[in-house]
Amino acid sequence: MTTIDGATARRGARAGTTVGRASSCGARRFRALRDVAFGLLGLALASCASATVRGDAPATAPSVDLARYAGRWHEIARLPTRFQKANEAAVAEYGANADGTLAVRNVAIRPDGSRREIRGSAKVLNAPENTKLAVRFDTWFGPLIPVPKEGNYWILYLDEEYREALVGTSNRKYLWLLARTPTLPEPRYAALVARAGELGFDTSRLLKVPQR
Repeated sequence: MTTIDGATARRGARAGTTVGRASSCGARRFRALRDVAFGLLGLALASCASATVRGDAPATAPSVDLARYAGRWHEIARLPTRFQKANEAAVAEYGANADGTLAVRNVAIRPDGSRREIRGSAKVLNAPENTKLAVRFDTWFGPLIPVPKEGNYWILYLDEEYREALVGTSNRKYLWLLARTPTLPEPRYAALVARAGELGFDTSRLLKVPQR
């Protein structure tokens, strides 16, 4: 019968502990990377959701000055999605690319203040109105997400000062209420909700986004 002395046993125990810690650390890293991947995929899918244009598709804004539309927008409310967490705030930033497309940067802000972001570009599909865009993100899975020919980012409403906006998809599955500021006075928020209702969206399901 083979015996194991005390020193050997202790070394084995330490080795087992080290392996266990490494395995646990590796599992934590995997879960963290998985969460980031799914989170970024969620942002991409939320902004790139395929939509089939129906005969009763919502009307868009008459026209959009993209230079004025550029800059930072805060998400005030949205229809619930599987891709965005209810306890996270969200910010979208738009700018100009040299090739004529719009630069896109989406940022999710967690309750603890940490952030995750994803970048991409948007191509206008109906110039000069500039209200229907095709958005793609700079990720390995970006090319795998189908973008319908009519676009996946419709600017449905803009106030005259470019301070408030409604963005959604033609099948009314997705809708975002945006503003230049993190919050809106209740009358202005109610007006945006009313406008979304006029466009045929189910505003009873709107989720107000926490701001940080």
